[in-house]
Amino acid sequence: MNLFHRLHLEGRHHNKLRAKDILQLTSVHSLQSHESCAEEELIQTFIQKLLMMNYRARYIKTKETNEESHNEQGSYDSFRQEADPEEFFLNLGSVPNEGITKSEQIDPMDVQMAVFHCADGLLKQLMVTKLSQCQYALPLLVPDPFTQQIEFPLWTFRQINKSWKMKNTNNEIISQTHPVYKAQTPMVSFFRFGSVSSSKSQLMNSLINEKHNTFFHRNCPGSSRTRVLMDGVVEIAWFCPSGSDDDKFTDCVAFCNLHGDAGDHEKQLQILTEMASVNVVLLPKLQKNDKNMIKLQQLYKVSKPLICLFTEDESAVTVIKKKYRIGLEDRNQSKVSEELRRAITDCISESTSTFRLEDVSKHSDIRVDEEYDEDCRRGREAAQQMMSLLEKKDLTEIKESFLPHQGKLWHQWSQKNKELHRPKAHETEMDISRKKTEMMKIREQQHESDISEFMKFFIKEMNTDTGDKMHFIKWLGIRLDEHISADLSDLHHKCNEKWSAVLKLKENHDASEQLTAKQAELERISEDLQAAAFGLEHIMREIGQIYESCSSVNKNKKDLQFDFSSLPSLAAEMMISGFPLELMDGDAAHVPVIWISAVLDKLVQKLGDQRVFVLSVLGIQSSGKSTMLNAMFGLQFAVSAGRCTRGAFMQLVRVSDEMKTQMNFDYILAVDTEGLRALELAGRSTRHHDNELATFVVGLANLTLINIFGENPSDMQDILQIVVQAFLRMKKVRMNPSCVFVHQNVTDVTAGEKNLEGRRRLLETLDEMTKLAAEEEDYDADCFSDVIDFDVQNDVKYFAQLWEGSPPMAPPNPKYCENIQELKKTIMSHASKSHGMMQIDLKDRIKDLWEALLKERFVFSFRNSLEISTYRKLETEYSKWSWSLRSAMMKTENKLHIQIENEAIHEVEETDLQTELKKTSEEVEKSMSEFFEKDTYAEILIQWKTSFEIKIKDVQENIVRETKKKLNGILHQRDLKKKIDAQRTNHENTLYEKSKELNLKLKNKVNDEETLKKEFELFWEQSVNSIVSDTPSIKDIDIMRDVKEILSDVYESAPVDHIKENSEYTKIFTVSSYCEYVIFKKSTKKTVTEAVKGAYRKVKETFGYSRTLSPEKEAEIKLLITDVEQQTDKMIQSFNISKMGYNISWIQQIIGYIKNRATEHQKGMKYEFKKEFFIDLVLSICTGANKMITDQHRLFKEANDPAIYVEKKREEYYSIFQKYCHEATSAAIFGEIICQKLKEPIEQSLYKKTARHLTYELMKNCESLNGNRSNLEKHILKTLAEEEDFVKYMDYINYPSHHLKSFIRDEVTRYICDKFSDSVLPKMKENIKLLQQKIMKAAHESTEHVQVNRGDVGLWLKSFTQQLSDVLIFSEKDLSGVKHDDVDDFNLLEDVIRKELPAVMSDINSRFNTNTFPVKLESKFRPDEILIDHFCQCCWVQCPFCGVTCTHTTNNHYGDHCAPFHRSIGLNGIYYHDTSNLSTHICTSAVANSDLYFHPNDSDEFLCRDYRRAGGVFKDWSITPDLSELPYWKWFVCRFQKDLENYYNKTFEGEGEIPNEWRKYSKQEVIESLDEYM
Repeated sequence: MNLFHRLHLEGRHHNKLRAKDILQLTSVHSLQSHESCAEEELIQTFIQKLLMMNYRARYIKTKETNEESHNEQGSYDSFRQEADPEEFFLNLGSVPNEGITKSEQIDPMDVQMAVFHCADGLLKQLMVTKLSQCQYALPLLVPDPFTQQIEFPLWTFRQINKSWKMKNTNNEIISQTHPVYKAQTPMVSFFRFGSVSSSKSQLMNSLINEKHNTFFHRNCPGSSRTRVLMDGVVEIAWFCPSGSDDDKFTDCVAFCNLHGDAGDHEKQLQILTEMASVNVVLLPKLQKNDKNMIKLQQLYKVSKPLICLFTEDESAVTVIKKKYRIGLEDRNQSKVSEELRRAITDCISESTSTFRLEDVSKHSDIRVDEEYDEDCRRGREAAQQMMSLLEKKDLTEIKESFLPHQGKLWHQWSQKNKELHRPKAHETEMDISRKKTEMMKIREQQHESDISEFMKFFIKEMNTDTGDKMHFIKWLGIRLDEHISADLSDLHHKCNEKWSAVLKLKENHDASEQLTAKQAELERISEDLQAAAFGLEHIMREIGQIYESCSSVNKNKKDLQFDFSSLPSLAAEMMISGFPLELMDGDAAHVPVIWISAVLDKLVQKLGDQRVFVLSVLGIQSSGKSTMLNAMFGLQFAVSAGRCTRGAFMQLVRVSDEMKTQMNFDYILAVDTEGLRALELAGRSTRHHDNELATFVVGLANLTLINIFGENPSDMQDILQIVVQAFLRMKKVRMNPSCVFVHQNVTDVTAGEKNLEGRRRLLETLDEMTKLAAEEEDYDADCFSDVIDFDVQNDVKYFAQLWEGSPPMAPPNPKYCENIQELKKTIMSHASKSHGMMQIDLKDRIKDLWEALLKERFVFSFRNSLEISTYRKLETEYSKWSWSLRSAMMKTENKLHIQIENEAIHEVEETDLQTELKKTSEEVEKSMSEFFEKDTYAEILIQWKTSFEIKIKDVQENIVRETKKKLNGILHQRDLKKKIDAQRTNHENTLYEKSKELNLKLKNKVNDEETLKKEFELFWEQSVNSIVSDTPSIKDIDIMRDVKEILSDVYESAPVDHIKENSEYTKIFTVSSYCEYVIFKKSTKKTVTEAVKGAYRKVKETFGYSRTLSPEKEAEIKLLITDVEQQTDKMIQSFNISKMGYNISWIQQIIGYIKNRATEHQKGMKYEFKKEFFIDLVLSICTGANKMITDQHRLFKEANDPAIYVEKKREEYYSIFQKYCHEATSAAIFGEIICQKLKEPIEQSLYKKTARHLTYELMKNCESLNGNRSNLEKHILKTLAEEEDFVKYMDYINYPSHHLKSFIRDEVTRYICDKFSDSVLPKMKENIKLLQQKIMKAAHESTEHVQVNRGDVGLWLKSFTQQLSDVLIFSEKDLSGVKHDDVDDFNLLEDVIRKELPAVMSDINSRFNTNTFPVKLESKFRPDEILIDHFCQCCWVQCPFCGVTCTHTTNNHYGDHCAPFHRSIGLNGIYYHDTSNLSTHICTSAVANSDLYFHPNDSDEFLCRDYRRAGGVFKDWSITPDLSELPYWKWFVCRFQKDLENYYNKTFEGEGEIPNEWRKYSKQEVIESLDEYM
């Protein structure tokens, strides 16, 4: 049809429009208020206005195109110029009709019906429901425009309820609410025969609501003579009385309107006349032989009342045997309307006939949509089967019987969970464990509860693959509402009666037992009301609790046919389909976090990790919050007065692809909440509940709508105080949501001055509430703008009242709809500036908020998981950036080191190093910039951008500074070891010359190999003995002997046992306390034993330490030891022992440094270190360094002791000697000498390069080393658990940095061993190949260079060494003692190198294995040392309570010290005062306790919850109250209980008894838990 073409609906008759295509946020139609639009936009504009309940959806004008406008103007001008006045007045027919556009405007009803015909069942239902809300007539019988088959769209009426009030026989006003398809009412049918001059629809409107066009008629704006889709359509509307005296009818009456000539629509006429209580027919003047006369006579003959309206008759009402005649011509419309109303009233009063919409389906020859639509029919049958299970059950018992999982057990668990998070005074870990055990028992009872057949059927139906589930869910909701409506209505009536009685007694100040009894009855009815409420939300809540119980005990239910893990998927599908999901259970006032998290995980799986903008609404009860959201986005939140929202619900709104280009998100998540100050909660702790709810939804949302209803100042003040406090809490936890105030039901929204005054008054109230809230929250804020970025001009909206007139017949106010549109624009404006949040993060946000709200102090307890994970991500990136800079500088350092050794450079400047690092630095800067700007969480990262830019700059400067220092150290050492190198070169060259001389003596014996061998051996022995006798050999060293000798000199009076040879000493890294190492100064007021009585106190009892030093002092000493160890480690590396050899003066330097640090530390302290502290610290550090120093000295000895290095060259010299004897040319001999001389530099170069590559590989592929600090910690803990070595555990607990170094060394060693054949060896071979190619290339190019320049061997050697100067420590001076002046065959020289070099390479490769690789490398080039240097540039501050290490990747990091998980403070030696019982308290639960004290020093005392007030290290730690502590440390305490008791000489008994719950964890479980928690 042409109409469908014009409306761009071709093909939609079969490929139907779907609700989910319409219910999305689109830019053009959903954000603009259209009074006119182009034809192609008519459908979308109509639907969007209808969804917003804007009855002006029927009055949209079509914009004229430029061409049409021009043509029309031209015609008009032409007529104006040419028309004759006489023609204008007299000759009407001859005037050209050129002023009409070529194409008639499309009639609004054609637009409506076109959408209706092209919509699928669900969209039709939504559309008709919205038409009903607009108080418009609804399609009852609809001919198909293509087949003319008459359809009865019964399905579209299923969600419509009508409410009215009427007076009973006692003259009492009673309320009625019924689904329209079941309501039994009189029905008045209107139809016409022939063409009539009066508008039937307009006349009907005057009977229903004269101020509203319930039925569209010819005089409505936009009406067109050419409409094509309304002929034969029957529409229906209901008049609903309000119980007032001026009601047009005293009962609900249905009105049906047959459009078109009734004579042409016999089937529709038959149905209407049969079912009507009264038939009203409009007639023109009829002739006796009129074709319709037979039908009229039949109507007249039946006993049913008939009212005939004659459009060409002027007579008043005439009555003959229930048959009425009323003339319409030239009569007052109001008079006619009144006569007609009376006639209808009289007819209805005498008639017993009633109409029920459902009964229309009994007529034959019409198609009922519910029967024709397979999905709809299947859904109805399934829902009916479910409902049959509820028959004969008392409504108040249904939930208890059919939904047992969400009843008492869930409420008990919720209460226990709140108690668990709000510990009372005197609570220990045993009490906490007991509560957890009780909660688990409740979960087990839940799990044992049977799943009702009702729920089994629902789950099974939702999991079947057949058909569309949406119809089933809709049908179930419809049938449930049907089932409970009557009983619910009775309960509401009883509740109102009892409430009135209670109020009367209160007014009379009656405090008698009667009042108490009435209040008890009211409470019981209120509980019955709560029990009787039964909808889809309760079914989903039950599924949620089935899932949570199964998840908690980790097994499926015996009567559940599907795996419980599939249940969240079911809920996710419903959310995607547009159903709301309960976020907070309003009855239990609890968020089912496990269930919600699982559903959101499934949403991510199904949709991808989409970005969402969360929009929440807050306001008092029944203030129109749900209505506002439904109107704005076409949602389905419950809005009826009897079904107020309880708790909080969330619903997804899809953003169209077109809109995504303007916004930063894919979905809006609308969160609807129960009203603040809800009547249902009256008498309970409403204020606390309201604060909880407000904080939750404000924290969850990116934008919160604060809905204020009416203009009552006290109501406003109450809600504003709650809201301001919620925003203040967000400010304190560094979250910045936005808000918009919506002031609803304002009498005159157009009065600008009044609005200005209202805004001023609102801002004053907000400022006042801010001051009050700031006092309560202990925060400095004077006005609302200190708390939130708020624009009083744009962020306050005034709404007209919802209804245009008085309900129940009033339509929604179009002004209200316009206000909704304006609000929507404002929301989108906020949204366009927001990044929203990822769905996966929404789960964490919900959990974080709820966990914090469960505790009493939200701000103190809130843990922003998203911010924490984002910061960890930043730290991981920072680790990569800093590693890029370090690795680039390593390459530069290696290159410059070689050049220094080759004497190519003589000074290193910082500017040179910065130039070398420039490219990498720019790449890092670019990477940082992209990360901070383009990352998903850029808006969170921005707060750390400046600090990390500074950190990277500091790292770069530090790297440059350290590298310069190292290289200049090498330069200095190069000059110092010139003598050593010269001596070695001299020895080698002497041997060459002597072997040459020997060759001359043995010229005649060259063919006698045996003689040559003997002579060479004799010569070798003599030569070597001569060299050794002239040069003293390098002795082996004994570091510890030297250390003890120096200590004996320093401390002559020191205890002999501490420093005598081979004696045992206390390893300072293993002690549990340093109290034995200190002497308190005389000025200390307390004695040693009195210094600190305890660290924690509980009422009159005190926690203490197994030491006399306070925890802060212990931590300071531990930090000193850690830092001294790190600094001495650097000192030892700077000595370059492998090149310079060992010198006892270096040990003296180390001891001197340690002594100075210890002396400096004790200044200003109340204690002094004993000598034993210094001695044990020196011995511990030197013992740790012993192996490294010894290994490095061994490398030096092997390279420089003539007895060793000369002996290693015996075979090389014999080979050269043979060549001399066989009269090889000078070039051949020189070529071999070069290859032999290259052997050592090649080996060192290959080892270093392979080590570098291996380091990169470890950073990439080794699980423990390829992430940030937390990842490394996790793998350390896994390894410790697998090894179960208590000594290593205590090393980790007390000296984490010391242990981390050992762990990295072990990891590197293991990796090299495991991957040697697969990775290390192939890398070595690849490096050998590349270096061999480079050497040969250098030889070839040197030969060419000499030949071109006619140079000598000196030029060749210079060219050759220069080309290798950046990869090998090899220069001309290495060959200075070897005579080669006579070498002139450079091609031969090149050939000899080409021939001999592979053998050299092969020899190096054959000796390369897991043992030689680390041993032959200098310490600073080893992968483990490089990685230690990289990873140890982090924070090592330990928690002053439990000793856990701060996990920040950088040393001087942003913000507080923190750790994801803390451990039992007993591991730090803390015990109950005056007992020997170690404490089991975990920091995170201790700081939640309201009555637990600790002593940071000798005299002060602080509550654990106020630990920051203690200052020092305490103020810099963020310890969040948390009950999800790592199971790992609980297992550790149980596994090593005896070891810990022996270590601290205390026991886990009495108040420190280990809870049984801790003993349930297995080693495997805690190892796996690390992946989950860290």
